[in-house]
Amino acid sequence: SKEDSMEQSLVTGSLTKNRVQRAWDCFNHFFLLAPPVRIAIKEMGYLKTRHEDETANLIWCDSAVQHEKIAELRNYQRINHFPGMGEICRKDCLARNMSKMIKCQPQEYGFIPKTWIFPAEYTQFQNYVKELRRKRKQKTFIVKPANGAMGHGISLIRNCEKLPAQEHYIVQEYLDKPFLMEGYKFDLRIYILVTSCDPLRIYLYDDGLVRMGTEKYHAPSEANLSQLYMHLTNYSVNKHNENFERDETADKGSKRSIGWFTEFLRANHHDVAKFWGDVSELVVKTLIVAEPHVLHAYRMCRPGQPPGSDSVCFEVLGFDIILDRKLKPWLLEINRAPSFGTDQKIDYDVKKGVLLNALKLLNIRASDKKRNLAQQKAEAQRRLYGHGSVKKLSAATSDREKQRQTLERRREELKERLAQVRKQISREEHERRHLGNYRRIYPPDDEPLLERYESLLSAAFQTFLAGRAASLQREMNNPLKQMKARGAHTPTEHPRVHTHTHACAPTQTQM
Repeated sequence: SKEDSMEQSLVTGSLTKNRVQRAWDCFNHFFLLAPPVRIAIKEMGYLKTRHEDETANLIWCDSAVQHEKIAELRNYQRINHFPGMGEICRKDCLARNMSKMIKCQPQEYGFIPKTWIFPAEYTQFQNYVKELRRKRKQKTFIVKPANGAMGHGISLIRNCEKLPAQEHYIVQEYLDKPFLMEGYKFDLRIYILVTSCDPLRIYLYDDGLVRMGTEKYHAPSEANLSQLYMHLTNYSVNKHNENFERDETADKGSKRSIGWFTEFLRANHHDVAKFWGDVSELVVKTLIVAEPHVLHAYRMCRPGQPPGSDSVCFEVLGFDIILDRKLKPWLLEINRAPSFGTDQKIDYDVKKGVLLNALKLLNIRASDKKRNLAQQKAEAQRRLYGHGSVKKLSAATSDREKQRQTLERRREELKERLAQVRKQISREEHERRHLGNYRRIYPPDDEPLLERYESLLSAAFQTFLAGRAASLQREMNNPLKQMKARGAHTPTEHPRVHTHTHACAPTQTQM
């Protein structure tokens, strides 16, 4: 959403002596970055380089990245967005894709309120309202602009006949029995890190933000439908209320930490393990819906990548979740550029941890750049001089020579496979040592749960491929098998990294 978009672009690269002056030339821009971003960069040893530097190790953008940019990246580079992630980050796309999965897996996707996309589903919505009226039931609905943000244009309605048929809206059943805290409605901002889509790797950050309404909650009625401080939990809405409480501690005020909330649940004898298990499943199942779109877009950008290749993309997502009175989590929306602005100390503490732990887990190294450039040079020489090419076997080739060449090919294949295994072990070891406050939720260690997720992935790919071109169906045939063949993600040993960054003048947004 625009509320969560960082109005800045950051490029980082490895530092060399002749670029030191360039770094200082634009160092003044560094202080325009959101404080958590600035501190995380500094603690990781990165320095900024100019925006036009195309050899940087890390590229940070405030919005979705053009596919051409991802296609141009060298293997050692990292950029903070995946192509195709908009399929769950736009309200209308999320509703459309979730609707397809609900039809084929209704028992697994009961965590999103009943939703209609206007104007295409206006008639279905009105038929649903007529059926409610026939049963003498009345429900409240929340109306949101299809690509809105910051709470703009949101309203609650009961008189559904007044809704315009041709406007682009998302209409959802309103959850009128939320879990309350001190009498207030609230939502949770959960931070998620995706480090790879091929294979899929998902991490959940163990802290986040609790964002509260600023008027005591009462069930919706004709008299209070317009009281948005009661019904909406958006920070951008509630910060304007005189009742909004700013506090420097994590356990008071209108914005609190999820770490504190977890202890609140435990102190009140709620099942904390089940709560986090339910949240983790909601996140994984939602990203499973996105995976076919993201994987296809990524492979289109990076064709011919060998098995075990590091992903050039990663993404920090902000999941907004609300709890009903039975503590069941419901998905509200997903932000692909969550705000790293800091209005309060709690923002700084949580968001700095999200970024710093993510960068440590990614293991972006200055040495990767040198190694990649050396590999490119060696490969160019091999192509130029024909070294390493296998001679074609002719009829005159002796049996002994044929056997020797067969053994040579097998030896090269084994060497390549061994290198992949070593790389995978090194990644796993780095992950184990550098998870910080993240924990991996996909793939899970629980085998039965992994089988359930893989079954959902299969259904997601079948849904994605339905009606698409036969060539695409062949290309993405049996994607789970292909993804498994690519091995697990996790980076290698942590080196000294000196990088070089630049940022354009930002307009700070708040969360």
